[in-house]
Amino acid sequence: MKIRAFEHGMDIQDATEHAIKAWYEADDVPEVDTDGAKTWGTFLPVGGPDEFKAACSERGITYVQGLAQALTLWLGNHPSPTTPLVSQPVVRVIVANQKGGVGKTFISSGIAQALAEAGRRVLIIDYDPQGHLTAELGFEDLMYEDDVETLMMHMDGTAKGDIHDLLVALDQERFGERLHLLPASDDAFLRDVALSKVSFSEAALERALEPLEEDYDVIIIDGPPSLGLNMDTALYYVRRREGELADRSGVITPVWANKASHRAFRLLKSQKDDLCKKGRIQVDYLGLIINAYDSRRGKLVKENKDEWEKSSSPAVLAVIGDLKEGREAADGEIPLLEYAPDSEHAQAMRDLAKELAV
Repeated sequence: MKIRAFEHGMDIQDATEHAIKAWYEADDVPEVDTDGAKTWGTFLPVGGPDEFKAACSERGITYVQGLAQALTLWLGNHPSPTTPLVSQPVVRVIVANQKGGVGKTFISSGIAQALAEAGRRVLIIDYDPQGHLTAELGFEDLMYEDDVETLMMHMDGTAKGDIHDLLVALDQERFGERLHLLPASDDAFLRDVALSKVSFSEAALERALEPLEEDYDVIIIDGPPSLGLNMDTALYYVRRREGELADRSGVITPVWANKASHRAFRLLKSQKDDLCKKGRIQVDYLGLIINAYDSRRGKLVKENKDEWEKSSSPAVLAVIGDLKEGREAADGEIPLLEYAPDSEHAQAMRDLAKELAV
């Protein structure tokens, strides 16, 4: 386990947390022979061991057997890189929550910036018809250009040109020409209607983006503030493809520490689960991010935060405070890592980028 975790650029603690997360979601896990196995230990987050032991009790197995099952699942999903594998697809992530104002744009933009700063080739897609990401990065005028093709036209098959022509680069030196944006367009408000007329509409986004994939290490989608076909196409795009490792591509959901976010998350998860069931696909949940948290807002806010942190599937990746730098960068139409590279907000984005283990 330690060797395999190292091969995948992870430490043993992170690998074990990922393994237990996958075990929580798995059904009918086969028994593992633990006779003669050597003991070893690692740290888990506060409350993690007790929660895991309780889950083992519910399944009627010993703690050792549960851990053995979790590690066996993880090892199966993360074969040694020295073993011949199907070539791994580009990492694809949607930052999704149909509830507005929870920080989808801030999170998706920040993670993309941090990955590009770290040397990855990153494409960020403004899939929100409101175009907040496009505007906050200084490209608002592009949304209203006349006589130009759009992402929607590439999705419905009416485009004649090359989708590469839609991209714009962020020219800050720290990104090294590695960070590109596919801007929003004003026809995106009609995307659900247009997609209803497209054959196999769930794959429309994948068909449109396929020519771009070999140019990037990571593609991040700033998701739409609604459910429906628009969301289905994005969820289908980040599904686990044949031969792809688990927890590589998938969904990240920003939430607030309030009841409305809990309700919104349940609706999104229900849509994802329904798509997976009907499409016979697997969409991995990469985690939750509690955004704009401020304990001074009262007891209920803390209780809602604690409730989120009890979740093991998906787990909370980070708690980000209600800090000013993100708002100031957006208002100034300057990327966060350029505006305030040494801020707590910027460091939180770098930490989240590491979670993707690209």
